[in-house]
Amino acid sequence: MKALLQRVLGTTTAGESATATLLFLSYPGMLLGALIGNLPLFAGAAGVSLLTDHVLHRRRAPLIGRLGRARAGLTIRFLLRELLLLLLLVRADLAEPALLTVAVAGFVLFHAFQAPHTGLVMMLRRRRRLPVATRNIDLSTLPVPDGAPRGLTHRATEKMLHLELPLFAAVLTAAVTGTIEHALIGAAVTTLAALLYLLALLPYLRAGKLPPSPEHTLDWFDGWLRTHQPTVALYFSGSQDSAYQVNMWLETVERLDAKAVVILRERNILPQLSTTTLPVLCVPSAVDLMNLDLSMLRVGLYPANVGKNLHLLRVPTMKHVFIGHGDSDKLASINPYTKAYDEVWTAGRAGRDRYALADVGVRDEDIVEVGRPQLAPIRPAGKPVEGRIPTILYAPTWEGWTDDPGNTSLILAGENIVRRLIESPVPVRVLYKPHPFTGMRSPAARAADQRIRALIEKAAADRAADPRWAAESERTAAERARALQMLREIDKRRAADTESDELGSWDDASVSRDALTPPGRAAEETALRAEWNEAFWRSFGWWEHRVVTGPAPLLFDCFNESAALVSDISSVVSDFVASGKPYAVTDSAGLGAEEFRRQNTAVRAAVILDNTAEGLTELLAAVHDPAADTLAEERVELKEYLLGPDRPTSPERFQAAIDDLTARAEARNNGVIRIPAQATPPTTAPAPPPTAAPGVGAGAP
Repeated sequence: MKALLQRVLGTTTAGESATATLLFLSYPGMLLGALIGNLPLFAGAAGVSLLTDHVLHRRRAPLIGRLGRARAGLTIRFLLRELLLLLLLVRADLAEPALLTVAVAGFVLFHAFQAPHTGLVMMLRRRRRLPVATRNIDLSTLPVPDGAPRGLTHRATEKMLHLELPLFAAVLTAAVTGTIEHALIGAAVTTLAALLYLLALLPYLRAGKLPPSPEHTLDWFDGWLRTHQPTVALYFSGSQDSAYQVNMWLETVERLDAKAVVILRERNILPQLSTTTLPVLCVPSAVDLMNLDLSMLRVGLYPANVGKNLHLLRVPTMKHVFIGHGDSDKLASINPYTKAYDEVWTAGRAGRDRYALADVGVRDEDIVEVGRPQLAPIRPAGKPVEGRIPTILYAPTWEGWTDDPGNTSLILAGENIVRRLIESPVPVRVLYKPHPFTGMRSPAARAADQRIRALIEKAAADRAADPRWAAESERTAAERARALQMLREIDKRRAADTESDELGSWDDASVSRDALTPPGRAAEETALRAEWNEAFWRSFGWWEHRVVTGPAPLLFDCFNESAALVSDISSVVSDFVASGKPYAVTDSAGLGAEEFRRQNTAVRAAVILDNTAEGLTELLAAVHDPAADTLAEERVELKEYLLGPDRPTSPERFQAAIDDLTARAEARNNGVIRIPAQATPPTTAPAPPPTAAPGVGAGAP
């Protein structure tokens, strides 16, 4: 019920749900107070309405966006409060002509300021937006003056509307006291404040307060590229939710023995980008990107197959490589689009064989096996902690773009999997980590996800009430409390950093100018993430079932915490193989175990589940007793087949592939440069062709 309420209200926590509920109840409260002429009831409900609205805005609750799309945005909510106030004056016999005149005129005049204020803010935002947003690029030689102070621009619409409060309160006061002067003073204060707000914004439209023109800015970036001379580009385009696809490659590219740059195409990816020391260029316009001087680039790395890749693929002086964002037996891993690249880099031999079997136009000589450099954080199975129950991770993939039942186990098998794990005779702890895109396209997947969450929450509550765990819960209560406190402190530090990073975040030019990663910042954040991760797992009992969502903890952290995995055909399975631990994969399409293994390389060493999930007995036996783990040797062989050998290391192979492709791009470019010199036109005119003999011509046999 709680999950359903949060989904309906567009909130993420119980506190937000309570706040949203109060906001919705405040309007009927104001209406009732106005209709019966009860001024205290109206004033109380209006105060609750203003306070809850402000809290939800500060927490950036999704409900605020939903209200806007439902034509109940912030301005409408303020207007509704004002109309209810006027209704109160009429119903309570407080509507003296002079008071009504001041109230109506004051509200009308105040809202007359909204249009120029919105226009000014939008103009400032647009004129301070650079054609290229950046991170970690020194813009000191590109004169970018300071923009308007944060106090004027942060949540500007909300601030402007709250200037109505002196008038609103003054009208209420005048209604109680019968003194019209209160309303006049409130109207004057509100009008003057709105006027001053407009005047304070105007100076920042002066030429001296604006960044250089787009043409000058693009010329500057051409110069920066020619000076910096990057040779490798990590190129990414995608939705905000897909930022993980580029983030997984940042550290690998940072460690290359080559100058690299990150090229993004959507501005909303920038706030989601992990901390990096790499220079980042975000170029939303295809025309701007195609006009940049990228002739120094030699290798382009593409984590995703998207249409906007074409805008960089057209650069002939570089070699283009599809590196993907995971290695799996999904159809996405054999996309025919992939033949557009010069090379395709796979983790191991399995990727090469996959393309050969698919026959989609990717030539074997264009495939390079480089391993998976990102898998270093995954730890192999360690010795179980005595007295603790094992953890089973259920991490299904999302439903995909088609209705193929084999895309995800969530819809047909998810509840059976979780229920069997929860009800296992030998107890285990269940971690459920759904894919971030779950339910994005399929209502059935969204509903199944909600039911599974409810199952796990109920099982966690039942286990908390079970006497078998009470003693351990009491024994570890202090430690868990300390871990929770540590989490809060770390979250506060992160929130402070985020707030600092977002100062003037609407001001694209200032953010790009100031977005330089301080030395050691990446190392500090890595250490802080490790500290947060350690505290997270200590903050709840090792016996407690848990739903794990959001960007942290990372999937690999969940791998390290788990003794086994249940998943679907996706890169999750291929990556988990690096741990050497037992795993199960669901044959949701009902192909049968033999055919399922034949079609999907990653399941050759897996326990195969049907949609009833009966096969979990075999997986749990392997977890509890190594002697019952009949697939251990197959997992060792499969690991090398999927991910490549341990030596040379994956980072070494990745670097070698970069070096080789860079050299080939250079050789190609040098060859093209020499061609005109070899084709020198003759200094004398060529002799005319011989005259054809009579009867001989182009059409003669």
